[in-house]
Amino acid sequence: MNSVALLIFPAIGAALKLTQTQFGLWAALAIHDTSSVVGAAAKYGSVALAVATTVKLARALWIVPLSVGTALAYRSKARIQWPWFIALFCLAAVCNTYLPGGAREYSLAVKAAKIGLTATLFLIGSGLSVATIKEVGHRPLLQGILLWLLVSVGSVWLIRAGWIAL
Repeated sequence: MNSVALLIFPAIGAALKLTQTQFGLWAALAIHDTSSVVGAAAKYGSVALAVATTVKLARALWIVPLSVGTALAYRSKARIQWPWFIALFCLAAVCNTYLPGGAREYSLAVKAAKIGLTATLFLIGSGLSVATIKEVGHRPLLQGILLWLLVSVGSVWLIRAGWIAL
């Protein structure tokens, strides 16, 4: 669904005449994979990209307190594995805020990130096969598609209605 969203969300956003901010918010809420959010938003525009990236990564930051809170609530001794990009996002935000003198280096980091994003999108797309879909089965696949449609349509409707906004 991430690959499908990457391809069709920009066209749907244009057809619905979503603003850059609305599209960025929608992409961040309705697309699961961070690299697909960034890819779709980048196609829509620079403001959409900034909004989508910020909202998606802010959502991802909630993984930390939710993981710790859940582990504490269930008195779990399991080791919590956090996605590495959360720490990098926090580091980038701190550097950009408190070390503005590194603007030249930051532009190099942005170029490296774009190359990494391209590689990630390629690897995600190449990991899907008919055999994988058959292994998962039709019921979970159908459930995933229906939930994806519900979240996608519901979130864009709420954004257009003004219930979700920045």
